[in-house]
Amino acid sequence: MSSHSSDTKLGLIGKLMLDGEMICETGLHIGAGKGSLDLGGADNPVVKDAFGRPYVPGSSLRGKMRSLLEQSAGLVSPSDLVYLSRRRGQEVRIHQSDEAGDEICLLFGRNPGRVERVSGDAMEPKTATPARLTAYDAPLDLDSITAQMRENLDDELTEVKSENAIDRVTAQSNARTLERVPAGAKFKVRLVLDILCAEDRELVATLVQGIRLLEDDALGGGGSRGSGRIRFSGWKLSWRNKAFYAAGEPEQALLEAEDSAALHAGVRSGEFAAKLA
Repeated sequence: MSSHSSDTKLGLIGKLMLDGEMICETGLHIGAGKGSLDLGGADNPVVKDAFGRPYVPGSSLRGKMRSLLEQSAGLVSPSDLVYLSRRRGQEVRIHQSDEAGDEICLLFGRNPGRVERVSGDAMEPKTATPARLTAYDAPLDLDSITAQMRENLDDELTEVKSENAIDRVTAQSNARTLERVPAGAKFKVRLVLDILCAEDRELVATLVQGIRLLEDDALGGGGSRGSGRIRFSGWKLSWRNKAFYAAGEPEQALLEAEDSAALHAGVRSGEFAAKLA
């Protein structure tokens, strides 16, 4: 829990910009949905922009980090979860509480109104909590798909992974194909953390914790079958205070880190927090 309280007053102090590179260590599959299926193509295509280039949706980055932080904090028991959707077979459960210092709700936001708990009585948060974290869609760095890689790809920018599900009784195989962005591909990542009060500075370390958890988990589909291993590098953190927007003052370069371990060490120093003012 953070030191936020119900009396904490909010007002923009500044925005912390985190820019980095996400590198695929294995093939990455973030599905586009069945509506994008092309004749003769993979059963499960990846999401692409209007120019046909794969990208990583900000919602995928944000949602996976939220899930991992909830698990890390021990907030995934039925009494800690509420339903976003109760549609049969498509249930969505997330953590939500009415605690003023709940870091998950501070980072990712909280809406007022009645919500059904997975276990226990319904909850009705009294106030809205603005989300501090924004995760932008991460575009593909086209130069990361080298000429050598293209020679071995099934499409210009993607590969197709074939999988078989084997029936345990008849031994009959059920073939399926998965479109993936290949290992070695790089995406340009931008995260923005709004600092709306002095207590929000505590959330920086929590955000970086989520980044490091993601590196040791999987992003997108097929994670338990080898897809979705990623790592981050080339972090650059800059600070845009209120005067940046009001008076055109320049942004301040705060930190450069080669990897997420160095990023974590940098943001946990007392000197770093003092710069967010």
